Amino acid sequence: MLKSAGLSLPIALAALSLCATAQADVDLKLGSTQRVTQLFAYPNNCNVICFRNWTLEQTVAHYLTQSVQRDGYGAAKVEVKTDNNELYASISGVPQGYDKPLQALLDAGDLAYQGASKLNADGKWAYNWYLFLPLGMALENRKSVELLHFPPDYSLTQAQDYLESATTDRWATLLTANGIAAEQTPGYQTIIDIAPIAAPASAGKDLEGVYGYFNSYQTTMVKEVSQNASGATLPMVAFGAPVRNWLKQQYGVTVNVLGLAQISPSSGVKVPVLGSNHPSYIWYAADPENYDGDQAKADAAGLKVMGQDLSAACWQAGMGSKPGSDPAAQLKSCTQTWQVTQKEQTCVLFYTSVRKLTPEQAQAQCATAPVKTQLKQLKAPAPSMSTETPHI
Repeated sequence: MLKSAGLSLPIALAALSLCATAQADVDLKLGSTQRVTQLFAYPNNCNVICFRNWTLEQTVAHYLTQSVQRDGYGAAKVEVKTDNNELYASISGVPQGYDKPLQALLDAGDLAYQGASKLNADGKWAYNWYLFLPLGMALENRKSVELLHFPPDYSLTQAQDYLESATTDRWATLLTANGIAAEQTPGYQTIIDIAPIAAPASAGKDLEGVYGYFNSYQTTMVKEVSQNASGATLPMVAFGAPVRNWLKQQYGVTVNVLGLAQISPSSGVKVPVLGSNHPSYIWYAADPENYDGDQAKADAAGLKVMGQDLSAACWQAGMGSKPGSDPAAQLKSCTQTWQVTQKEQTCVLFYTSVRKLTPEQAQAQCATAPVKTQLKQLKAPAPSMSTETPHI
């Protein structure tokens, strides 16, 4: 039968082996009910009335299903059961070993819980904060890593989706503008927040003093996700001043916006890191109120930030698509593209996404003499931000 199908025996056996691997069943002991409750922020959305009245098992299955789907295993099935106060997950339709990165995430989560408990014991935990691990991320087919400050509370309480936020949505559109298919952007957005706390947008200043409590968690996560399943080193983007400052303190590297650095989270592993604006910074930089109502200055600042953000997303897309590429050469190519050769497109994207003009209106605006002058210069300074926003 194998011969009649036109396959040699070794090739046919290899194909059968691959099919068997893709259809494997992976079983994982998640831990006690108490542990799983802590690590999955259960219940996610209850305040007398539960927004989604899920059981603990349903909550865990929800996040694990997000992971398998974002890894590209659309036919995979997740089942979570409790036996004698211990939770177990069974995942079908994924490769053998798929449980390893999940187990690593949960082990790192134990470190985060220890840090949060100490923070609370020291009287520094706020009543409206939630420990929130980066659940539902791609576990195996990761393309790049994003370092951010902290997740917004509504990603947990309303969406139950770590990637459901204005910040992650905006950055996904920049990745698609750089050739990444929309359905593939979650693979590029494996997030590590240096403060694993879902909190209101106004909590940025308060969270600046908590990073030390999560040092073990932070460094463990960077080590665990800096390589994909095949061992390739993944590019990393550091978003916003608090994150870039944390990198300097933790790894001794200075990363400015569109600046490159390299860190070694473990022996023999060298991770390229690019500094970037926080994805939400453009809303501040382009606010006319910061320029005494001067719309032209606000637009000029916004155009500058848009060019930087598109360049950073371009670098992330390029490095993630082709691991091992030269980081400096990739960055040079990206900045040339978005800040020189395609700056008119940068302008259109700014006016459509930030100023909410139609494509036709944006093109007309970008063709005016004042904006053409701004595009030639792109030197208007953007105001510095005193406090960082979450990825909202």
